[in-house]
Amino acid sequence: MADILWSLVVIRDYVGIFITWLFVFAFLYNLSASINTSQKANVYLSLIMMISYSSSTLFDMVTVSHLYYFYFDIVTLAAIFFYKRISKEAMPVSFYYVVIGLSINASLFLAMHYDIEVRGTLYYWWFWNVYVFGTYFTDLIMPLALIVNKDILGLAKLSDYLTTKFKPSQYA
Repeated sequence: MADILWSLVVIRDYVGIFITWLFVFAFLYNLSASINTSQKANVYLSLIMMISYSSSTLFDMVTVSHLYYFYFDIVTLAAIFFYKRISKEAMPVSFYYVVIGLSINASLFLAMHYDIEVRGTLYYWWFWNVYVFGTYFTDLIMPLALIVNKDILGLAKLSDYLTTKFKPSQYA
């Protein structure tokens, strides 16, 4: 398994470019699909994600630590929540996927920073697989959700269920 992990590390630059391309494609698709509609939330979410991922390709992973990527995801989440706050329209289904995906990525970046920089781990262990496959999976799901705008994994249903299940009662 370590050999697979190291071969994925070798192609990380190409995967990063591919993911960035997917976000550019998602933005262009949503821009063209929303020309005659009043719903623009998916366009703005795609724009935020495209800018974030395009500008993060300027970092060199060899010289930049995981902590910088953590900060980058936090700033992107802040921009998305700021947009949600000032927007008058309802957020699309893809909003859940982008927020959850960025949160997972930020958590994984912070955990890798702690593992490598703070603890000084330099040997392969199972968490590195979780990091690589977790970031690749969420990075693929986010642009896909922005393009199709469907509840692919049921996250919106789960969010609605948890919101109604744990909503405080009016009479309590």
